[in-house]
This record gives sequence, C-alpha cells and structure tokens, in this order.
Amino acid sequence: MMLTPYKTLFAILACLSLFSCSSASIDDYDQTTPKLNLVTFFDGELTAAGIVQDFSGKVTRKFTVTMTGEWQDSPEGKKGVLKEWFVYDDGEKQTRIWYLTDLGNGQYEGRADDILGVAEGQANGSALRWRYDMKLPVEGSEYEVEFDDWMFLVDENTIINKSDIIKFGVTVAQVTLVIQKS
Repeated sequence: MMLTPYKTLFAILACLSLFSCSSASIDDYDQTTPKLNLVTFFDGELTAAGIVQDFSGKVTRKFTVTMTGEWQDSPEGKKGVLKEWFVYDDGEKQTRIWYLTDLGNGQYEGRADDILGVAEGQANGSALRWRYDMKLPVEGSEYEVEFDDWMFLVDENTIINKSDIIKFGVTVAQVTLVIQKS
C-alpha cells in the first residue's frame, strides 16, 4: 500500500503530537526519595563529568566541571552563587557563574551571563526541572536555544543531570552530566 504525500504528512504529524504529549512532569516525582534540596546539594565543592550528544545520539564532546557553591539568607529567600569551570576534551575552557534564589516550596530562580532572562526551576521529590533560554557558543557562532534541564538526586552525594537543547521546538542535542559532592 502506497501512502500519498498528504497521508505521509498526516502520519508524521500524528506521531509528533503523540510524542509531545508524553513528556514527563515534575509531579511524577512527588513521592521519590531522597528529596532534592538545591541549597543543600550545591553547597561547597563539587565535581562533574559529562558528554554532549548530537540529534542522532553521537557523542560530540566530553567535559569535566569543577564547581563551588555558597548560600546566604536574604529577605527574598536563600541566595546562592554557584561557580562552574568547564574543561572540554578539545581544550576549550568556559566559566559560568549562576546567581540562584530559593523561593521556597521547591521553586528556584537562576541567572547567569549567558542565560536569557531568568531560569525557572521546580523541585519535587528527588527531581528538579529547570527551563531557560541560553546563548550557546558553537564553533565561533552564538545561537539562542532552549534548555529543558532535569536533575535527579541518586544519593546524598550524586546527581544525574540530563538536558535537552531545543531550537525551533526540536531537540538538537542532549547533555548528560554526573555531579558529585567532594
């Protein structure tokens, strides 16, 4: 049986709509343990190792990160500074400094120089989901992309971080990172 171009297009759109409806929700993690508290986990020294995969799943970069986090009480909630130093397998180095606010009830905000606007985070159970737009440097150019960033607390010293990098509604790359408290 041969599909006409219209039937093929309809079948593709139907599949895409099914996949877009099946994404995970932060509420799915309500009863999971251990409970993730960003303030507690990202306090002190941490290290991480990660990979970047392109849309096909091919690993395109590997990297390590050294981090330090500090938190203080403020009238708006706990305020934190998380400094990250990235070293990529091709020798490139990057630094990012996050300015974080614990708004209470599992709500977080984050700002950094390469983040467009405010990163919004929601924690529930052992998971945290960040959503933000970012200026991403790639081979001498800079692209504005969306991040759908999930963190999962495995134990008191380990987080697995998975991020989808999205452009025009399509996942163009994924980042996987394992973060360890020192």
